Amino acid sequence: MKILAATDGSKYGRWAIEWLAEMPFTVKPVVRVLHVVDVASVRAPFMIQPVIIGTERYIQSEVKRLETAAKSTKKESEGLLSRLGLSGTVTTDQGGVATTIMKHAQRGIGLLSIGSRGLDALDRFMLGSISNHAIHHAPCSVLVVKESPRPLRHVVLGIDGSAASDKAVKFLMRYVNPILDGPDQEPLMVTVTHTVPYFKYPEVKETGRALVQRYGDKLAKSGFLVREALKLGKPADEILTVAKQDKADLIVTGAKGLGAIRRVLLGSVSTRVVQHAHCGVLVVR
Repeated sequence: MKILAATDGSKYGRWAIEWLAEMPFTVKPVVRVLHVVDVASVRAPFMIQPVIIGTERYIQSEVKRLETAAKSTKKESEGLLSRLGLSGTVTTDQGGVATTIMKHAQRGIGLLSIGSRGLDALDRFMLGSISNHAIHHAPCSVLVVKESPRPLRHVVLGIDGSAASDKAVKFLMRYVNPILDGPDQEPLMVTVTHTVPYFKYPEVKETGRALVQRYGDKLAKSGFLVREALKLGKPADEILTVAKQDKADLIVTGAKGLGAIRRVLLGSVSTRVVQHAHCGVLVVR
């Protein structure tokens, strides 16, 4: 699988690369690290033209700062790939950050790894929420990294029976090794969770229980250690609660739910999970 890792030189950008070395992929991925230089961002929102009287020195200084930072980030990322034993390249490109990342993600990429935050408050204001943009517009699956890497031992999988949930399960079975490296060769734990609303009809709960069991059986046959968790309430909230209680290392969810009407009623589950999760989130598309 080809993976695109977006970095901006921050610790979050570095973590987006480092997590790829911790993920127990079935086949070692080829990583393309991308750093985007957004020259247009040096223009303050109130400037109508790129250069006006009194701002030339400021703009040239900022452009030079960005170019210097890009060279430093490229060199650091190349060294990081080498130390982690990851094969790949580091590319620098210019343009709007979100649009440029999406452009590169269309080039045969199976997974985009990106940090949940950027360099500082000003940069985040100027760039917008790049990770939030990615989970909605990327043509591939997106891994949003929120913390420094650690061994992946426990995954929480949020499902709802939709095609998106099917893709999430297939992603785990195809790309993730169920048996972890180590002296004990323990299987990776996957908690399959599904949330049903507070209805009085018992058949709704029974349908949910059957759904969780069906997905759990598939993962168990592939070698994963499975725990089933049927919950009552709001999907995003329950996924977050299960992940926190189980001290999960990663949350996996599909990019979309069952249908347009239900998505309006529930809100964007994947968006809320990404925004509030304590750990990294893999949104499968």
